Amino acid sequence: MNILVTGGAGFIGSHVVDKLIENGYGVIVVDNLSSGKVENLNRNALFYEQSIEDEEMMERIFSLHRPEYVFHLAAQASVAISVREPARDAKTNIIGSLVLLEKSIKYGVKKFIFSSTGGAIYGENVKVFPTPETEIPHPISPYGIAKYSTEMYLEFFAREYGLKYTVLRYANVYGPRQDPYGEAGVVAIFTERMLRGEEVHIFGDGEYVRDYVYVDDVVRANLLAMEKGDNEVFNIGTGRGTTVNQLFKLLKEITGYDKEPVYKPPRKGDVRKSILDYTKAKEKLGWEPKVSLEEGLKLTVEYFRKTLE
Repeated sequence: MNILVTGGAGFIGSHVVDKLIENGYGVIVVDNLSSGKVENLNRNALFYEQSIEDEEMMERIFSLHRPEYVFHLAAQASVAISVREPARDAKTNIIGSLVLLEKSIKYGVKKFIFSSTGGAIYGENVKVFPTPETEIPHPISPYGIAKYSTEMYLEFFAREYGLKYTVLRYANVYGPRQDPYGEAGVVAIFTERMLRGEEVHIFGDGEYVRDYVYVDDVVRANLLAMEKGDNEVFNIGTGRGTTVNQLFKLLKEITGYDKEPVYKPPRKGDVRKSILDYTKAKEKLGWEPKVSLEEGLKLTVEYFRKTLE
């Protein structure tokens, strides 16, 4: 069975690819390497260095390989970039997704598994924490708007063409291979800077609350979605909130960092608080997080120590 993974050279996508190949599937990776890395690629995957926005190339790939499942993880993933360049964000996150959806219909894909966002989609006016999927999304960044738009398009393609899908709304995913040089991925950024003995910057007052979920747990949710949760949306988080200041202290202890953080002005588009209720995923996917934040941070620091040796 052939499976297409977009963004398969990226942080989460490469872990999904590894697990699919470990389970015996044939995997085709599409990644333009704008944020993904060649060294993340599984050597047993077939790799195309292409953009999902390129309709002609996507046509060729779908017609040649006829994937039965599509895991769509390719994205412009920075909230800050989406605020500065909303058209660029929409081109990748909306238009690119539509190209994939149209090809999925044309070539009879059995199921489309979409990596969405729980962190950016619900917005600022959330009343319930941890937040369930019944909360109506009010995204405040173009990134969140684009992800929610794709969810709406999935509903349309399911209704109009019978496409099966599952939407996974991730909390803040962290772990090995996360990019420490971008604007997203605070765990990787903090870890790398601490291990190098460099300044660590905290935007705002450090009391922004996030739900941190380890990448292996996220991969498990993706594979469970192959057989379960048709045409539904699921939060993939831990139900536990951690402030940036608390995260800094935990990583400081694990790494042995001896400096205090440097506080910078808050970033536009960042929500103040995000914690996800994963009850629905537990009931319908049989999923729940297994890796605690403390354990996951230790594993992540261990990985970054090795890469810096």
